[in-house]
Amino acid sequence: MRLLSGLPGVQEAPVDRREVLLHGQRISFLETGATSGGPVVVLLHGIAGSSDTWRPVLPLLGHRVHAVAPDLLGHGRSDKPHRGDYSLGAYACGLRDLLLELDLGRITVVGHSYGGGVGLQFAYQFPELAERLVLESSGGLGPEVNIALRAASLPGTTTVLRTVTAVTPGWLGRLARQACRAGHAAPGIDIDELARSLTSLGDPGARDAFVLTIRGVLDWSGQRLAATDRFHLLAGVPVLLVGGGDDRFIPTRHTVAAHGALPHSRLELFEDAGHFPHASHPHRFADTLLDFLATTTPAPAGRASPRREPRASVLPERPGTGPLKPTAE
Repeated sequence: MRLLSGLPGVQEAPVDRREVLLHGQRISFLETGATSGGPVVVLLHGIAGSSDTWRPVLPLLGHRVHAVAPDLLGHGRSDKPHRGDYSLGAYACGLRDLLLELDLGRITVVGHSYGGGVGLQFAYQFPELAERLVLESSGGLGPEVNIALRAASLPGTTTVLRTVTAVTPGWLGRLARQACRAGHAAPGIDIDELARSLTSLGDPGARDAFVLTIRGVLDWSGQRLAATDRFHLLAGVPVLLVGGGDDRFIPTRHTVAAHGALPHSRLELFEDAGHFPHASHPHRFADTLLDFLATTTPAPAGRASPRREPRASVLPERPGTGPLKPTAE
């Protein structure tokens, strides 16, 4: 497979930084391809990340699609309210509101790591707006997760991060990069992304948002929220699953298992990538995404879609119980 993004001599599309106000909060986002006439794609970053993680990919997409990469509330250049709602459901609603504000209509959601969890939640809550779903190294597909992320859910994390990042956030990022490379703890791109995330936590608002977001989905035992029990709500939704063969943050087997549970999904494994396949191999990621868009049919838009109907089952009666009867007044 070799599409437009991988051809030599093709000029990259320009990428612009824009802002909107949603419910009084400033939301920053990167945008490309607004006049391309192609489908709308929204790319969501992970915890402590930002839209900058998509900068290697966005210029490769802009000639074919209208791509938008927001900084989620509490991240990047978006506002970081102290009393912000940093739950998955709130992020899904925020994405819906961004679409309405920008008049984007139906979209393909691309979610990386925590952003994958947001993408799943968005598809479950607003099926009429989700044409396709791309899950890259996604959270919510299994309980296991890196021990450092589990530790971040413990009491006292905010104080520890405040103390450590108060020294010099840039120094902290460089130290983490050197330590990881010395111990071969992760692929180089992953180390750079981790260092950038640690540096971002020097901002008190970003630090608070990070802790609140983490505690909403993780505890010491691992990921608390599982999206797999609602896979049936993705009936008719084209799903692309992307994973890195050397992912040290979320086990690749979660992505592979999700592919087995979603019979009509596609699976693309980047064997020599870690947790950030899109950053390690931006051309391959862009080509994979463009091919997925070109060769799949968007999910039906009708509000009467069976995806809106929760799957219910009648539980057997327990011994010694019977049907409920109205009480006499």
